[in-house]
Amino acid sequence: MKALHDVPAPAKLNLFLHITGRRPDGYHLLQSVFMLVDWCDTLHFEKRQDGLISREDLTVALPADDLITRAAKLLQKHTGSTHGAHIGIEKRIPSQAGMGGGSSDAATCLLALNQLWDLHLTLPVLEKLGLQLGADVPFFLRGQHAWVEGVGEQITPIDLPAARFWIVKPAAGIETSQIFASPKLQRATNAVTISDFAADPFGFGHNDLQPVAQAFCPDVSQALDVLRSAGHNARMTGSGSAVFALCSSGSAQVSVPDHWQVRKCSNMEVHPLKGWATSDS
Repeated sequence: MKALHDVPAPAKLNLFLHITGRRPDGYHLLQSVFMLVDWCDTLHFEKRQDGLISREDLTVALPADDLITRAAKLLQKHTGSTHGAHIGIEKRIPSQAGMGGGSSDAATCLLALNQLWDLHLTLPVLEKLGLQLGADVPFFLRGQHAWVEGVGEQITPIDLPAARFWIVKPAAGIETSQIFASPKLQRATNAVTISDFAADPFGFGHNDLQPVAQAFCPDVSQALDVLRSAGHNARMTGSGSAVFALCSSGSAQVSVPDHWQVRKCSNMEVHPLKGWATSDS
């Protein structure tokens, strides 16, 4: 195999996000449901024989040492592979949105290069590597909607009904670290169960990060107002600044200010790369 083209990396939405506590090492304990949606980046991989990792940004410019490049180098280091890769990235998922775009790109990179370089690493091994890159990477490697707990490492696959969602990304972005460092962040929400969530999957709970994000970034409040004025029950995903709402029958179309992004997305039954790495179990 010399190349893999048009390899997708889908985004996620947090249907809710509760912070239930904080560990002594400072990491936050959370409960959330991560849902895959069909807003995707597209990656292209060509094998290099000189061992170098190169990247070509086909839409927007990314940082030199982004998660894609770091994922490729980490896989090289872990396996001792002498192969390299030239990676093209069509970036469509907005950054600083709370949609997991960078983590999804890293997961797709690990899965694709595992095949391109004939490494045959199992999914549990890739997940351990992915966790070194970011807490959300193992979720994208698993490739299913999931109930997520702990610091993000406890992942339980769940089924969700097919649905469509409006997603609005305002022009401003938010740094995740800024939200979690805020003394105003609610860190003591009572723990819930999957059965609690299952009674109302698209209306359950709240996002504890949302009030802090609204204080830092007025665009979040404006984006929520845009969806609510169109008749939608809206909330923020992740640490923002993107917000979303279930598309309900009879609700109005959504229009946004210039330089904002709005898209109607469907949730995905499974990740398009589900099965690209084998599990030990």
